[in-house]
Amino acid sequence: MALFGIGGKKEEKRQSVCSCGGESVSGEMAVPVNVTGNRQSGKPNIKVLGSGCKNCHALLENTRAAVKNLALDADVEYVTDMEKVMGYGVMSMPALVVNETVVSAGRVLKAGDVERALHQAGF
Repeated sequence: MALFGIGGKKEEKRQSVCSCGGESVSGEMAVPVNVTGNRQSGKPNIKVLGSGCKNCHALLENTRAAVKNLALDADVEYVTDMEKVMGYGVMSMPALVVNETVVSAGRVLKAGDVERALHQAGF
């Protein structure tokens, strides 16, 4: 959908579609720069945000596999509380959060994709 913003410039409005609804989502993975681990434990803070559907569980399992493959000392937390999920500004689930930064939303990443995202985040 095209919108016209300030100065008449054409702006694109992206609509999010929840992959939990079974629809395909095309989107790029945003990866934070200069990410630090949990300040108290020194471990990466990794969360999967979801509603409990099969796609959300798939991302959770793929994330756990990636953490294991990388031999990271990290816990993967599964967050299903919708108030907490909304606090991240996520409009599409499942979502992957690394050190409180959303790195993927609306996609079921494969374990290799999660590994790449964690590498890019400095782990």
